[in-house]
Amino acid sequence: MKLIELYVKEVMRRLPEKKRGEVEAELRSMIGARLPKDYSEQDVKNILSELGHPAVLASSYAERPLYLIGPRYYDLYLQLLKLILPIAIAVATIIILIVTIVSGAGEEPVFTIIGDLVGGIISGIINTVIQAVFWLTLVLAIVERAEHSKSQRPLALNFEEWTPDSLREFSDRPHISKDKKIPRSQIFGSLIWTAIWTTVYFNADKLLGIYQEGQQGGLEFTTPIFNQEVLVSYWPLIILVVVLEITLAAYQWRAVQWTNKLALFNTFVQLTSVLIFVLVFTNSNLINQAFRQGVENVFGGPSALNWLIGSIVAVVIISSAIDAIQGIRKARI
Repeated sequence: MKLIELYVKEVMRRLPEKKRGEVEAELRSMIGARLPKDYSEQDVKNILSELGHPAVLASSYAERPLYLIGPRYYDLYLQLLKLILPIAIAVATIIILIVTIVSGAGEEPVFTIIGDLVGGIISGIINTVIQAVFWLTLVLAIVERAEHSKSQRPLALNFEEWTPDSLREFSDRPHISKDKKIPRSQIFGSLIWTAIWTTVYFNADKLLGIYQEGQQGGLEFTTPIFNQEVLVSYWPLIILVVVLEITLAAYQWRAVQWTNKLALFNTFVQLTSVLIFVLVFTNSNLINQAFRQGVENVFGGPSALNWLIGSIVAVVIISSAIDAIQGIRKARI
């Protein structure tokens, strides 16, 4: 019976892998022993109603407290966390990014700026997660204690009580293999990378260039590599890339695994980013004249600088192509 399979699956996914085999056999045996010989779908529903919500039953097998606030609201609590956290993290990253760009990078070396930025993003994300978990836990704890209903059946995201019919919504849920699953660390890394390159881009005249030892010790920034006016002139396209990359990260968080639609969107983001990158880097006025002259004096002509720019463009194109192809390959697994 399909409902039995769905019920067992929902219980198993809440248990550690090492316990699933034993518990699954025991649970199937228990359900089979309670059913009559010529059972109907209603008989199955009655048995599953007696067993209760899969999360509650799983907690009895887990041999540890499974709930942060209470059985009735626990599954609702987890669903709300999965819905709220990616939005809160994306908003926090955007705010940190905007504040960093608006406030300017200062006169510190580029590695110091990047280190401070990464530290700020990580601490901002951690603080956001702590705040979201705290306030959601507090709100649901208050709601649970203020509720006058005597029912102990867990609630779903639509605030309706669980019944065996609720299992049907999981009937089309696919099994997620390790190859298709998108690690959370990868998503966080992409957000941090977006913040880093955007900050460096809008502060390139203060970060990227020639550093020389100052009169009072330490490194002193002397000659920028890029013409900042040219970089800033492309700001609408750069903001478009930032929005696309943040949207992609949110999409990946929500999707959990690679799908054809996600792979197609990832390909679109990679292609758009590469086209804009090539457009910016092929601008003849991009390189600061003082830096260009210095390189030509050292290497005896513009060939070295042209070769370096061409190599950077080639690396970006290849890496973006590999990223897009990997997404398509994983979606087809």
